[in-house]
Amino acid sequence: MNIITISRQFGSGGRQLGRELAALLGYDYYDKEIISAIAANKGMDENYVKTALDSGRLQTLQQNYRGSLAKYTTTANTSLMLEEKKIIEQIAAQGRDCVIVGRNADIILSRYKPLNIFVCADMSARVQRCTDHAPQGENLTAKELEKKIKQIDKARTKSRRVLTGKEWGRNDAYHLTVNTAAWNISGLAVAVADFAQKFFGRTDV
Repeated sequence: MNIITISRQFGSGGRQLGRELAALLGYDYYDKEIISAIAANKGMDENYVKTALDSGRLQTLQQNYRGSLAKYTTTANTSLMLEEKKIIEQIAAQGRDCVIVGRNADIILSRYKPLNIFVCADMSARVQRCTDHAPQGENLTAKELEKKIKQIDKARTKSRRVLTGKEWGRNDAYHLTVNTAAWNISGLAVAVADFAQKFFGRTDV
């Protein structure tokens, strides 16, 4: 079984890269599906679950996220994080090749030795991508978008530090860091798919 995890700066195109990479390789793809599963299991609204998990307002867990979570502060957000962890582990337990976007899957599934990718881009490229892919009715200015991008990245940084004790975006946490600024995502996906095939086919492990 081959697992690819994608961590990404907001607006960098990591979600699109993951989706196209999965299609090229014939892998299962997981992104919003994880939120949907959590909401279904908890009987909650999907938008609420996504907002709660992405807010970065989490209580400090008393044990590493990869290990036992027998001791933790009981909060609504902590409960959702535990459910998220369980669902991601269930995905891996199916034994199918897959791409998982975000959700600290690289940490949760570290024992499976996934290919961990970090997707980034400069701020101007990220603002432009957010503008191009803005939901209908959202008309944020470039300044407003930059503020939103920084807020979301800050929340991801905080969540990862709290849950794993590790820094989000740190170079040595990933096998491949990709800057999408000067790339067409579809073309980039072909190159990354070739890298992934070589990564999983290597014999030096």
